[in-house]
Amino acid sequence: MSLEEKLSEIEELGHNHIGTSSETPLRQDAFELSDEDKIKRIHTNIKDIMHTLGLDLTDDSLNGTPQRVAKMFVNEIFSGLKPENKPKMSTFENKYRYGEMLVEKNITVYSTCEHHLLPIVGKAHVAYISSGQVIGLSKMNRIVDYFAKRPQVQERLTMQIVKELQEALDTDDVACVIDAKHLCVNSRGIRDIDSSTVTSEFGGQFKNKDVKKEFLDYIKLDTSF
Repeated sequence: MSLEEKLSEIEELGHNHIGTSSETPLRQDAFELSDEDKIKRIHTNIKDIMHTLGLDLTDDSLNGTPQRVAKMFVNEIFSGLKPENKPKMSTFENKYRYGEMLVEKNITVYSTCEHHLLPIVGKAHVAYISSGQVIGLSKMNRIVDYFAKRPQVQERLTMQIVKELQEALDTDDVACVIDAKHLCVNSRGIRDIDSSTVTSEFGGQFKNKDVKKEFLDYIKLDTSF
């Protein structure tokens, strides 16, 4: 395959929003730079992009933008790239012997499409059936947020959430459904503002038709207060 053909294939993957790995692609030296050094480099690069676009960076409204964007990238929207930001997955013995599925629904998802660096916004619904361990409810929200705060494809995000909870709870009986809007579809390209993307990952008992249906029925419940 020629270099031109390879570049064309890479471009096509991005346009079609196709991921190539179930793990976030990271270089081996991803954590050698400090956050401060990363912010400095990103600041310089954003400043260069804005200058190239013809923007007047001496204007009071634009002057601080490169620094704000750099800090936002490192400390906020891509903070899930840092292993030390991973929430502690403390579990507890299921002493009350609750044996049905537990569902945490309508968890807000704010992520970023890794192909165009535009927002992904939606809801995640997560469930598990205890095999002897339970986990704090907020930890389920936090693990969704941790994996969402990185350049993502929705399929990978769904799988990463399930895998992490399976390991923490020592059970395969975990499921996740995500319904989200991708601004790379809604605001550019086809610009279809009404479409959303639904992905799912079912492990263990959730592959059983009846158990899966029960979970999906819970998601449909109107729990607004």
